[in-house]
Amino acid sequence: MKVVRFEEAEKYQPEEDWNRTSLAGSEAFSFEWFDKPPGHSSPMHQHENEQVTVVLEGEFTVYTEEEKFRLEKFDSVHFPANEPHRIENSGEERSTGLDVFAPARSFDFWLDKTTS
Repeated sequence: MKVVRFEEAEKYQPEEDWNRTSLAGSEAFSFEWFDKPPGHSSPMHQHENEQVTVVLEGEFTVYTEEEKFRLEKFDSVHFPANEPHRIENSGEERSTGLDVFAPARSFDFWLDKTTS
């Protein structure tokens, strides 16, 4: 068993005011809590990991190359591996979510993109 207390978990900001926290996981899957201010969007990106995102508070608009969906509290979305997507806080309040990646993804994904 591995316990990860939120206040002690590894945290980083891929961009100013976009917070991400690594929660308990394994090599098979990883969990990341995140929050975004109103209007913030991740860049369009893709990765080899499948991803499920769950809205915990607020709302997000999810974009792929062909589609756009508005998600509200407790809605979720699945991205197959290598599907281009971005997630925007389309509400007027700070929004939080939970990302699940399979196989696990490290923070290096965003750190490599923000430092290059």
